[in-house]
Amino acid sequence: MLSIFDIYKIGIGPSSSHTSGPMLAAYLFTTVNQDRIEDITSIKVELFGSLSLTGKGHHTDRAVMLGLAGFKPDTVKSHSANLLLKEIAGSNRLPVLGKHPIQFTPSQDIEFHRTSLPLHENGLRITAYDQHNILCTETYYSTGGGFISTEKELLNPIKKPKFSVPFPFNSAEELLYQAEQNGLSIGTLILKNELCFCGEQQLNDTTDKIWRVINKCIERGLKTEGILEGGLKVTRRAPALFKTLQANNDIDTDPMGILDWVNLYAFAVSEENASGGQVVTSPTNGAAGVIPSVLMYYNKYIRAIDNTQLKDFLAVSAAIGMLYKSNASISGAEVGCQGEIGVSSSMAAAGLTAIRGGSNEQICIAAEIAMEHSLGMTCDPIGGLVQVPCIERNAMGAMKAINASRMALKRNSKSLISLDKVIATMYQTGKDMNKKYRETSQGGLAVIHLSPPCE
Repeated sequence: MLSIFDIYKIGIGPSSSHTSGPMLAAYLFTTVNQDRIEDITSIKVELFGSLSLTGKGHHTDRAVMLGLAGFKPDTVKSHSANLLLKEIAGSNRLPVLGKHPIQFTPSQDIEFHRTSLPLHENGLRITAYDQHNILCTETYYSTGGGFISTEKELLNPIKKPKFSVPFPFNSAEELLYQAEQNGLSIGTLILKNELCFCGEQQLNDTTDKIWRVINKCIERGLKTEGILEGGLKVTRRAPALFKTLQANNDIDTDPMGILDWVNLYAFAVSEENASGGQVVTSPTNGAAGVIPSVLMYYNKYIRAIDNTQLKDFLAVSAAIGMLYKSNASISGAEVGCQGEIGVSSSMAAAGLTAIRGGSNEQICIAAEIAMEHSLGMTCDPIGGLVQVPCIERNAMGAMKAINASRMALKRNSKSLISLDKVIATMYQTGKDMNKKYRETSQGGLAVIHLSPPCE
């Protein structure tokens, strides 16, 4: 079983699979081999598939260098990271784990392959050498949401769960059955499972930390003006929209006015993510604006959210995320954006329905509706950047989640399509999707001619 905080992680933008995952893989490579660090004279990094095709725009090369130098996604500070990257660029030397400098020329020692490795679309291989021979090598796969696996782990998956939880489930049907048999809400069931991963105090503390990071991210996004780097010259829209809405707060006279604020919160987080800021992966960085936007919608316009409701929201939405991660995919490179924005919207719809008093069945109906109408969504970022169409797509995902929740809460009839069926359909749709629409920037909007061209 997965933990709530496997689904909700603190990381840096712009991508969980292309930035956070590779950084963590490089960090683990050096720590696993730290007893041999002094023997390392050079390191070669090979990026494959989507990590290569959109790696520049997603900062994969930078992430790997930071990981090799001892930085982790959940603790890295942007200022320190940028200083180190400048030092590496200027000296062609990289301090492995921050203490063993080696010769490292990014343009030569990071190789971008257009082909994919066999087990997943996001592959990377790291090889360390001594003076004469290969010292150690490892192949990693970044499977979405900051999750990584070695080649051995994917070929020989662990059969038994690391933690034995009181209410195990492998499908939405089993989740609903467990809840019904034990007289529990989905949120309470998941929180009881979570206590097998951490104590109650740690659960409360981590929940509070997640909420603090979300709020700080929104605050930064609302006040930081400028142009997002990468060559598209995309202007940050959140600060100007915020000023406009503050000056013309017409929610009382405009029935649709709240939607502008929902858009605003999604823009603020997504623009922070696009700039490499700290975000909550939920379940990916490319979709990191959906859930914060829906939470702020509830917090501002329904009632102030308290710790109990926040835990319920995170537990329920994480349960939905676990189902997608275990039975399908949350990787845009594997199944398109339906696996990122679609999953996040499905999670948000479920969480919102829970804290608005929905039944267990209504929670699953809301999650199903949000995904049913995200099926087939492509991942085709222009220039390999998490900017266009990604920023607006987060806002649309938030809107879809709110509407899906409202539909579910007002539904009296049974749903013809189960959540399990829509999860299976999403996965099959993604696998059938032409690879040029799966985070390769080789099709769809990504091939629109731009002048000047993206860097």
